[in-house]
Amino acid sequence: MIKFRSMIVNAEEKSGPVWTSDDDPRITPIGMILRKYRIDELPQLISVLKGEMSLIGPRPERPEFNILLENEIPHYNLRHLVKPGLSGWAQVNYPYGSSYKDANNKLSYDLYYISNYSIFLDLIILFKTMRTIISGKGSSPH
Repeated sequence: MIKFRSMIVNAEEKSGPVWTSDDDPRITPIGMILRKYRIDELPQLISVLKGEMSLIGPRPERPEFNILLENEIPHYNLRHLVKPGLSGWAQVNYPYGSSYKDANNKLSYDLYYISNYSIFLDLIILFKTMRTIISGKGSSPH
């Protein structure tokens, strides 16, 4: 997954991968702006054009967290039945996820999307995504 860097270099060198949090000290001041307006996600359009991702689908999780979540949450691997997307049903209907509990809750949205996939649902997600980007809401953990 390609993104603009929004955290300091070697942000997790000592602690290893951790969920982000409110006022995360690893996020740079410019990174806060990039994240608020989702500018850090724009390079992922390259992955969409290359066919590695979809515009709409379950958001990919960091590989380190994927391994943990697949081992801990029943049926978590089902979200991999479709290509990951820039935006998804969980992203437009659930607050920013920053914990195991959030990942578990977001899974229900991802499974809903997978079982109810349609062009109409994708258009709804696209509309809600645009509204979220314009408002700048939901870009940080709750």
